Amino acid sequence: MKRLLSAVETMAALSLLLIAVLTAGNVLLRYTFSVQIPDWFDGSRMLQGIALFWGIALATYYGTHICVDLLWEGLNTAGRRRVDLIATTVTAAFLMPMAWMVWVKVGGTGSQGTMDLRIPLQWFYAAAAVGACVAALLALVRLMHLAQGRAASVDVADDDVSGVAHGS
Repeated sequence: MKRLLSAVETMAALSLLLIAVLTAGNVLLRYTFSVQIPDWFDGSRMLQGIALFWGIALATYYGTHICVDLLWEGLNTAGRRRVDLIATTVTAAFLMPMAWMVWVKVGGTGSQGTMDLRIPLQWFYAAAAVGACVAALLALVRLMHLAQGRAASVDVADDDVSGVAHGS
């Protein structure tokens, strides 16, 4: 599981790094030599989509989505666990059809390409779709862990503490 999470983190981080390098490089070239990197805008948009889907996978597994804890904070441990189970079930119920629909989008791109270099968009969409599938899978894994009384945690030392990370 640690290898999978490490790979997911790496994919999201590399996508964000490539966006930053592409944008900074384009700005540098534009102001220094009055030229632009071909397809820098399309490339950065596609990479942002990839980073988002792979980042959703991590946030879902660790239960670190932005949330309002008014209800969760006022509950005891058993109540928090129930809220986490409900929230993770709802999250998984939305991520599974979303992953399917992203693959439908991949199939529907046909021969669409980027503006300048005509790089096929299908490859970018496919990378994002894999991230969406990983997000749905990690939601199910989180649901299973919560049902067993375990909660995922960003900190390895807290991995077996119930309620450390929640999905409310």
